[in-house]
Amino acid sequence: MKAIDLFAGLGGFTTGAEMAGCSVVWAANHWQQAVDTHAANHPETIHVCQDLHQANWAQVPAHDIILASPCCQGHSRARGKASGNPQHDASRSTAWAVVSAIEFHRPAFGLVENVPEFMRWELFPAWRAAIEAMGYSLAPHVVDAADHGVPQSRVRLIIVLTKSKHPIQLQLPKRPHIAASTIIDFEAGRWSPIDRPGRSAATLSRIANGRAAHGERFLTAYYGNERGGRSLDRPIGTITTRDRWAVIDGGRMRMLSVEECRRAMAFPREYQLPENGRLAVHMLGNAVPPPVPRDFINALRGAA
Repeated sequence: MKAIDLFAGLGGFTTGAEMAGCSVVWAANHWQQAVDTHAANHPETIHVCQDLHQANWAQVPAHDIILASPCCQGHSRARGKASGNPQHDASRSTAWAVVSAIEFHRPAFGLVENVPEFMRWELFPAWRAAIEAMGYSLAPHVVDAADHGVPQSRVRLIIVLTKSKHPIQLQLPKRPHIAASTIIDFEAGRWSPIDRPGRSAATLSRIANGRAAHGERFLTAYYGNERGGRSLDRPIGTITTRDRWAVIDGGRMRMLSVEECRRAMAFPREYQLPENGRLAVHMLGNAVPPPVPRDFINALRGAA
């Protein structure tokens, strides 16, 4: 099965598709650094750095499945959504590139990944109607990456597109959850004392709450819904585009390393990342954990 990857980013969709036996023949992103990183890891794929609103789909190889992760920031609850925000308008509009690609190539299948709030977008009914007008059925699946063997709780929407009379709800495996403890190396990293001058009261409060609930070793988040600690016996919470998770070990603490973020996203150990740590974390936080598309494509192949 041949695939193309729109908004390919770091390459989680591509890597997962390859795990499922697909050949990813073309990948595109608007950000050159992401394209360069993707190309370093997938040298057999044709790469394009382009705003996909301007894509010439006639130059894209034939394929059986389209993989697409249009920008999610304009939909996510993690960002403000003030009415008329032009940044969010531009972000949300990337989903229409999926429609134009499908209109030209009419692949047999498609997988579109986003946050669940994508379905509450004001223009989602129009977007859906455009794809249905081309003979596709849409089956939304809201899944947690932890159920696919990723050591991270990451809830995302994946819409399955098929040329079928009715939507196909896939029979997906539910794999055992992997504890966050499996990705943490307590012998590595740059640790600092918890009780040091300048440590914020909010951080100290979260750590105190986490220690009361989980003992001396646990995780705590610097922002988001984690008000205290998170047990290392659970999958870690969502990896984001900037440092979020701190490891607490007795009287010391540190942020997750790039390598630990890679493990949390379930990318292969040999996968090449940017040398700049902040850039690597940003790309990882934007990526799709590869085991998720692997399981979707395998299930789709079985249902087709």
